[in-house]
Amino acid sequence: MARATLGAPGIASYRIGELAAKLGMTERTIRYYEELGLLDSVKRLDGGTRVYTDDDVRRLKFIRKLKVLGLSLQEMHELEGIYQTERSNRTVLPRLIELLDAHLATVDGRISELHALRDEIGSYREHVAMRLLGTDR
Repeated sequence: MARATLGAPGIASYRIGELAAKLGMTERTIRYYEELGLLDSVKRLDGGTRVYTDDDVRRLKFIRKLKVLGLSLQEMHELEGIYQTERSNRTVLPRLIELLDAHLATVDGRISELHALRDEIGSYREHVAMRLLGTDR
């Protein structure tokens, strides 16, 4: 890994604890993303201390957003692999759209299932309420 100088002129840098606090993540999660290769631009000081830049902040925010949208770590790793090979978002973004479309379809399916379940619960509730009225007479 490349070595970085903490506090280099014009470049914001963060130690892992600062980064974790800034993003609301744990240090362990950040290290895990690094181990998976999702965060590969990490620099180290001569003593081995990790130092992160605003690019790392942006990358982690993007990872967090993809996670919220339902992408798996495997899918994120796939996108990272495409980016590392092509070094262009032009090849990553079409695949990201495919993945998001697949997740939209899954969510739509789950919403349909939940609507059906809601209807079934409502119907059964009515059935139980009618039985209750019938036994209270």
